[in-house]
Amino acid sequence: MMSSMRMRVGSRPRLMVRLPVWRRRLLLALVLCGFAILLVRSVYLQSVHKSFLQQKGEARYSRTLSLPAHRGKITDRYGEPLAISTPVESIWASPPDVKMTPEQLSRLAGILKLKPEAIQSKFDNTQREFVYLKRRLPPEVAAQVMRIGIPGVFMQREYRRYYPAAEVTAHIVGFTGIDDNGQEGFELHFQQWLSGKPGSRRVIKDRQGRIVEDLEAVKVPQDGRDLTLSIDRKIQYLAYRELAAAVTEHKAKAGSAVVLDAKTGEVLAMVNVPSYNPNNPVNLAGGRSRNRAIVDTFEPGSTLKPFTAAAALDSGQYKPNTLIDTSAGVMRIGRATIRDAHQQGMLTVAQVIQKSSNIGSAKMALSLEPQYMWSIYSQIGLGAPTRIGFPGEASGKLRNYKTWRPIEQATMSYGHGLSLTLLQLARAYTVFTNDGALLPVSLLKLKEPPVGHQVYTPETARHLRDMMETVIQPGGTAPRAQVLGYRVAGKTGTAHKPGVGGYQANHYVSSFVGFAPASNPRLIIAVMIDDPSAGKYYGGTVAAPVFSQVMSGALRMLAVPQDAPNNNVVIPVDDLPEIKEVV
Repeated sequence: MMSSMRMRVGSRPRLMVRLPVWRRRLLLALVLCGFAILLVRSVYLQSVHKSFLQQKGEARYSRTLSLPAHRGKITDRYGEPLAISTPVESIWASPPDVKMTPEQLSRLAGILKLKPEAIQSKFDNTQREFVYLKRRLPPEVAAQVMRIGIPGVFMQREYRRYYPAAEVTAHIVGFTGIDDNGQEGFELHFQQWLSGKPGSRRVIKDRQGRIVEDLEAVKVPQDGRDLTLSIDRKIQYLAYRELAAAVTEHKAKAGSAVVLDAKTGEVLAMVNVPSYNPNNPVNLAGGRSRNRAIVDTFEPGSTLKPFTAAAALDSGQYKPNTLIDTSAGVMRIGRATIRDAHQQGMLTVAQVIQKSSNIGSAKMALSLEPQYMWSIYSQIGLGAPTRIGFPGEASGKLRNYKTWRPIEQATMSYGHGLSLTLLQLARAYTVFTNDGALLPVSLLKLKEPPVGHQVYTPETARHLRDMMETVIQPGGTAPRAQVLGYRVAGKTGTAHKPGVGGYQANHYVSSFVGFAPASNPRLIIAVMIDDPSAGKYYGGTVAAPVFSQVMSGALRMLAVPQDAPNNNVVIPVDDLPEIKEVV
């Protein structure tokens, strides 16, 4: 039995399969090649491209947070704030890290005053790592949100601009947008100066998005610089109040007023009506955001006559007592007719200014060479921006003298056929307060008075000051511009508004420009009322009373000594008749 079994086992054939040698070698080569590729890849990632792995790893726990810079203050000339930044909190979230219950969502929506669906839609986009839920919240409201304890929801410090003077200084200061960038006014023009540079810091967060460690300050924020304007906030309030009252009383479309320091050219006040609230700039329709004193142009009317008279005196052809025949009250130039409100007869140059005679002004202009007259107008700043540094400043219109016709030269002498801004007009009057020298104007506080450009001789400037004093006295066109205790000089202006195909009937621009004290001018005030529609429209009736109220208050605020202390009787406005000025 055993032998038979042995025989069967021993008789089993031996299984032997001989594989080709190349197959073993190929398999070995493939295995070695795979190891080599893995080795090369590991060396590449660990040495050449290691930043990729580091970024992926750090992205799971490391974040770089923005550190906002504090925006610089805007103040008036005495340091009173016109624009300041107050701390607020913004609520943001990292959608991949947010985990909350329906109850927490409801509480969050209630505090933020948002619909739960609106909040949930922001969390649904898990591809984003940053999304704002609501910005510029009061700190106490943001604290309520954080007490809910929702993972992935955070609070971030920001700054919100606040304007204490609101609509009173809106057109100068402007306002900022949601990201604290300037949108209008000096907030826009001095954006880089005021904004500073934001910083950043790196932190480590846990799985729920909570900051557990500060790594380093990557970039320290640089706060913005403060800006000091030339504005006197008290005079600004006064000018705005009186201008707004006049616009309302006369049912005007708009109005502007500018107050200049007569010795330095600094703008102490610049106001416009209508205005807007920069703390909540939502209703900006109808040109409410325009700084009309700088960006709107108009025909100045008779406020330009003193410059024509001064040019005539400087030419040597006229003296203050030179007579000009205006007896007919009508003057024809070609097919055009120039009229005066009344037949005045023979008028001296001084009386032409006092009575505001168009014919007298036109005759003086036509006796001058066009190039000379154009040169004078150019030198006082017509047709060129003041370069005050305000966004959108207009240059006005003054055509080259080579294109002038006689009728155009005549009408330009009393402020028709050219255009300017109220700031240009106020600046031009510095030639009369600085012995014939034109001063640059500034909305920034100056460290020292600027040097002016001589336009007229000092003697001519003094003569015109005397002439413009008679405009305020009985018999002139602006007795309503009187100021108790002070000598005042100035000029009225009433002009039709230009329209398509000519001037618009029953639509006027009423203006007045003057300075005080006339013996030693301290302030220049220019007032313009656009399209008064309550029945009165002459500059001496509509604009001059605004000048009087603002000048009276401003001189007392600045403690300017009186130069007419015995002038204690001012004609009440209600007792004065409507003083007509030819338009």
